[in-house]
Amino acid sequence: MPPEVPHCRPLVTLVQFSPQQNLPIDYKYFKGRKKMNIPIKKLLPALVLILSSFSIIRFLLITITTSSSSTRLPTFSTFFQHTPSHEPGSSTKQPKAITEKEFHLLSNLVAQKSPCNLLIFGLEPKYLYLSQINAGGTTVFLEDDIGKLDKIKANSNSTKTYKVEYQTPAKEAYKLLKHARQNPACEPGSGPIQASKCRLALRNLPQEVYQQKWDVIVVDGPSGDTPEAPGRMATIYSASIIARAGNTTDVAIHDVHRMIEKWFSWEFLCDENLVSSKGNLWIFRIRGQLNSTTFCSARPVVIE
Repeated sequence: MPPEVPHCRPLVTLVQFSPQQNLPIDYKYFKGRKKMNIPIKKLLPALVLILSSFSIIRFLLITITTSSSSTRLPTFSTFFQHTPSHEPGSSTKQPKAITEKEFHLLSNLVAQKSPCNLLIFGLEPKYLYLSQINAGGTTVFLEDDIGKLDKIKANSNSTKTYKVEYQTPAKEAYKLLKHARQNPACEPGSGPIQASKCRLALRNLPQEVYQQKWDVIVVDGPSGDTPEAPGRMATIYSASIIARAGNTTDVAIHDVHRMIEKWFSWEFLCDENLVSSKGNLWIFRIRGQLNSTTFCSARPVVIE
């Protein structure tokens, strides 16, 4: 027979609700949980702290990623071999006229050094004002566009213009940079530039260009506006060699929004020599004795 169970009253009669009577344990626990309402004002600081922590972590991740990518620059061939000339990232974008702010920076530089020896690749009407600032000094313009030479007459005792020819199309930029990397004749101190065997060397400029010690060199020509048109690879390289033949020369490169100007400036004028910039104008200071045998302390471009 099953064991006897002590007689008890129904459960309903055991639970009597009254203000004086203690509530059953289960009910009190449930009731206690029901009363745990946290005000929204108390939650806000915790939420702000959590969101701030996520923002800080995200910022640190972005910083780490950016710094690691900046130490390893994209390859030069990526820009010149895989970017069609009609795309926005092309190395042959249209040159931009120098802006007021850019020209203000350049004119202040000439004014600080005036009277000085000023060499300008490219003849623009606004640059004639530089020769006026450089009163008492020597200003030489080198231009390949006969139309500009016919429109702008700048010859005087202290200001001269010369017609020059450029033979290096913009589409050859990558091959020419590779040639310069592999050819000892392209290194600084390898000999006079007018007798150089480097394909980037401008050997047919007026003799005055090679004989003079230049205080300021401006590179804003040739146009380099199409892959077939002469690019500024040779003018930037030659400006860097001519500058290293002097004592201290400031070299200004315009249109650095274009890949050729940007990468050839990094290669031959070097980021460590960059002293000022404004918009699409970079100014490098080349100290001849310190930069006469090598270009840069570290190569900024990887060639594959």
